[in-house]
Amino acid sequence: MSAVRRVAVIAAPPVSMFNLAIPEMLFAKVEVDGGPGYETVICTTDPGPVTTSGGLDLRIPHGLDAVAGADTVILAGTGQYSDPDPRILDALRRAAAQGSRIASICTGAFALAAAGLLDGRRATTYWAYSGLLAERHPAVDLQDDVLFVQDGPLLTSSGYAAGIDLCLHIIRTDHGAAVANQVARLALVAPVRPGGQTQFTQTPLPPERGISFADTRAWAMAHLDEPLTLTDLARHAGVSVRTLSRRFHAETGVSPLQWLLHQRVERAKELLETTSLPMDQVARGCGLGTADSLRQHLLRRTGLTPSAYRASFSRLTGTAVPAGAS
Repeated sequence: MSAVRRVAVIAAPPVSMFNLAIPEMLFAKVEVDGGPGYETVICTTDPGPVTTSGGLDLRIPHGLDAVAGADTVILAGTGQYSDPDPRILDALRRAAAQGSRIASICTGAFALAAAGLLDGRRATTYWAYSGLLAERHPAVDLQDDVLFVQDGPLLTSSGYAAGIDLCLHIIRTDHGAAVANQVARLALVAPVRPGGQTQFTQTPLPPERGISFADTRAWAMAHLDEPLTLTDLARHAGVSVRTLSRRFHAETGVSPLQWLLHQRVERAKELLETTSLPMDQVARGCGLGTADSLRQHLLRRTGLTPSAYRASFSRLTGTAVPAGAS
């Protein structure tokens, strides 16, 4: 049985109940080798009642000593700015010194920056506070319009629902795409979105009876093994290629081809994790064409070759790998 990874979530009052619930909800749904993949502990500076941004009190029994020995430390943001508690800064510095992975959701990035952990690193925060972060911490390489960003062991996400993308990214990093996507299905949320996707767009969502490409995206997911083009997508949606490109980006924050490539790579990861198919069959099964193309895209996205990715994340046990599968 795999070792259970320990996650310490720091609640800095007035904590956002939504931001605090995200890690607990998602990590609790991870099952690996028949057991839990994570142990999640929520902690705070002064154990007991903790004020939330909605005016309610949560009772949190654990203090910051829960951070010691945690594999991952996550600071849940408040959704607003407040000066970080020095005790939290000390706990974050100790966690960094012990080699923990450290992440923040929403405005939690301010505490990571105040602790000096983000100096010279790429980071993001909730878009409404990105200007303030840049002003207060100019040494941070601010990425002000992405969902989340990872720079070494430091991860930061933008506001609210982007915390879901951050946690799914952590799960995918630890246990692979198949596990992360299963968690997304159980939680009824979208599969892992690319961190570089824009936080928001100025274009409003289409009206209820207007043009929406949800059906076309679902159709494309069912045909990833085919050589889909912009023309194919536009024909299915019943619009011009120009309209498809414009409205698709407004709905998803990425272009149709960027979205399609992301889904192909995610499908390739799942096939590598859950099958022993040879690499050329994996490439054809996700629409990347050839084993060389598969290797190129996977290496760019994960830093691992297909064979190394399979060795790290395969969900198969006791199964012989056929010739050509690695």
